[in-house]
Amino acid sequence: MGRMLLCACLSLGFLRAGTLPSWWRAFPTTPGLASPFVQESDSAVFGKLRREGVLRLGQGGRLRVEYHKGILLVSDGRTLIQYDPEARTAQRLELRSAAASAPMLNILVKPATLAETFRVDPGPGAEGVTLVPRRPGLPTVVLEGQGGLLKRIRWTDATGARQVLELKAPRATPADADAFTFKAPAGTHWLGSL
Repeated sequence: MGRMLLCACLSLGFLRAGTLPSWWRAFPTTPGLASPFVQESDSAVFGKLRREGVLRLGQGGRLRVEYHKGILLVSDGRTLIQYDPEARTAQRLELRSAAASAPMLNILVKPATLAETFRVDPGPGAEGVTLVPRRPGLPTVVLEGQGGLLKRIRWTDATGARQVLELKAPRATPADADAFTFKAPAGTHWLGSL
């Protein structure tokens, strides 16, 4: 009897250890998320780089990534626009094509589809999720949550640079369609689209 109870307890422990954290299970259905962020890159070629900005996510593939003194990315769920304020240029891409050529984009715009490209494993730690690529050429990605929300994304890019995107104060937000609409400033030059 004691042996059966021990086996049952061990099995239950393995099941709990093998489950994905609650923030991850809720992530695809979160109405919206907003946070200031820091992105750090450590590369043998470029050294250490640090960029800051603000990230907003909304259901249906809506995204706004605004780097301080840099690029702006805006998606309304169908179209992804990249705007460079320094060069005053913008490029419009179909979101589906952009996500197909850069599957990591799906972490932010279509987390429910990640299982098509990555095997989703629990860990490291109780609040971690590891995305193991199903095809060559993609990085292994580690995501961490805190307080029920996404907190950090870590990966090594194709150049060998270690990347960390850390959300400094993530909070759930209501949907705001205006945040996911791009209004081109006067004098914007549109580049050819993919």
